[in-house]
Amino acid sequence: MGNTDKRRSAVALGVAAETFVSAALRQDGWDILARNWRGGGGELDIIALSGGVLRVVEVKARTNADPLQAITPRKQRRLIQAAEAYLATTEVSWQEISFSIAMVEDGVLSWLHDAFDA
Repeated sequence: MGNTDKRRSAVALGVAAETFVSAALRQDGWDILARNWRGGGGELDIIALSGGVLRVVEVKARTNADPLQAITPRKQRRLIQAAEAYLATTEVSWQEISFSIAMVEDGVLSWLHDAFDA
């Protein structure tokens, strides 16, 4: 498999995982405010709201590596900057913000809520 094919496969895996996580959040009563929002030097995979909690979700789908290894301190800073940029553009009302990581491996979803502080 060439690099282009690997990249397409990785993108398709990521899109499927984000769709899967969005559906799970909706099923649990969360409103999806945005997907793949870009700004502030980063991208937010999913932004969801429920009961005053604004959840910024980073989705990781890996078949051969620990998905948590991809959440480096640099990645955390970029997610925080992007979240700040999103909040500057919206009038959504929230009391608490949570950065969560949704890990999808072999069709199984697991969560790490409050993965880091802003």
